[in-house]
Amino acid sequence: MINFPFGPTYNEMLYPSSIEKNVREKALKAIKDELNPLNLFNITWKNEHSKVHKIILPKALTGVDANIVVLLGKNFPSGSHKVGPAYATLIEGCVDETIIPGKHTILGPSTGNFGIGVSYICNLMNYEAIVIMPDNMSKERYERIKKYGAKLDLTPGTESDVILTLERTYELKKDPKNVALAQFELFPNYRFHRYVTGHSAIEAVKEVGNGRIACFASAPGSAGTLAAGDQIKTVFPEAKVVALEPYECSTLLNGGRGQHRIEGIGDKMCTLIHNVLTTDFIALIKDEDAVRGLKIIQDGDNVLLSKGISEDEIKCMKGLFGVSGLCNIIGAIKMAKYLKLGPNENVVTIATDGFDRYDSVLEDLEKRTLETEDFVLNRWFNDIFIEADTKHIKDTRNQEEKEKLFIQKENDWLKFGYSKHYLDQMKSMDFWQKEYQKIDYYDTLIKEKRGTTK
Repeated sequence: MINFPFGPTYNEMLYPSSIEKNVREKALKAIKDELNPLNLFNITWKNEHSKVHKIILPKALTGVDANIVVLLGKNFPSGSHKVGPAYATLIEGCVDETIIPGKHTILGPSTGNFGIGVSYICNLMNYEAIVIMPDNMSKERYERIKKYGAKLDLTPGTESDVILTLERTYELKKDPKNVALAQFELFPNYRFHRYVTGHSAIEAVKEVGNGRIACFASAPGSAGTLAAGDQIKTVFPEAKVVALEPYECSTLLNGGRGQHRIEGIGDKMCTLIHNVLTTDFIALIKDEDAVRGLKIIQDGDNVLLSKGISEDEIKCMKGLFGVSGLCNIIGAIKMAKYLKLGPNENVVTIATDGFDRYDSVLEDLEKRTLETEDFVLNRWFNDIFIEADTKHIKDTRNQEEKEKLFIQKENDWLKFGYSKHYLDQMKSMDFWQKEYQKIDYYDTLIKEKRGTTK
């Protein structure tokens, strides 16, 4: 017997006002009760008024003329937008009847936020879960996963060693009771971000500057978020999509394989769901800049005030970002400079989560740094934000650079059983369009089956 969960469609995640009125009202009340299953209907970028959660950063912070618009992921259930693709992958498996409650255990390969999302969704939808992740992530991530009732299966290393979590997932999948919500390779992740995040980004700039998106910049973990750029380009063809990588592990840019501190970015691979056709640039961000930038936002009130940022703006920014959010913000600033964008133009980026899972990261910074007094934070502020340079940016729009990325993808995925013929299909936008168009099919199926028993 299969009990299908009562959860939202893709369209309802984009337009929560379209949810049946009494369900929407109950879901909004359930926000205070974190483990109430009605929170499935709060998986959206939008608030109770159907407005996108966002912040337009003060120009006294960014030092650029263009508007830097940040979509805020901390307001999603579980505190990160990664809960969206986790839910999308699980609900598609449910209605396809390839994932059965009571029969299957869910595997969640992750460097943190997706694993938290998997553990949270499985708690609400009554599945057992195992999260596979590196053993050197922030303790807050592990605590959150265990809080939601999932088991941890730790692999050696950091976010730079995400390939090891993938290999471990394939090992665990040999047991037929285990089913992976494989964020790096399953297309519900792509569909969620292209449809829900992409359209939300477009809505977020409607009354900002010229109402258009000149650039969308995001660091690829699974590269799901970058799929928003595919939708942005359908509305604003001139928009540039930029993949941000750690300077210390520049895999896409030049095959780099080092370690880094930007939690939430999985690298050393070109993920299967990364549509490299629409990636126009790759830009590198130094990991210490992202950590120090977070320190400034959280603890540098005096410095921020001295730079012309108001008390209200300082208070508003506090708690909104994690390390990967600062990476994205720094990347957005770099690209605004590189593209020479003016005051009427908009760069959109993403804050995957909030500060609530990074206290230990700033504690580690304090241990590694001799001083973090205001005069040090003032220097960091100027170096990281105001004087952000345009070095280490590669234009990947030409065919030669695309082919390098396709070769990288082949090297990463042929060994996991994908055929060259399948990977070659990804060299055409038709492939990606067909995957995207499955949203209508799944929305119909979710509506038909949700809350029913078979």
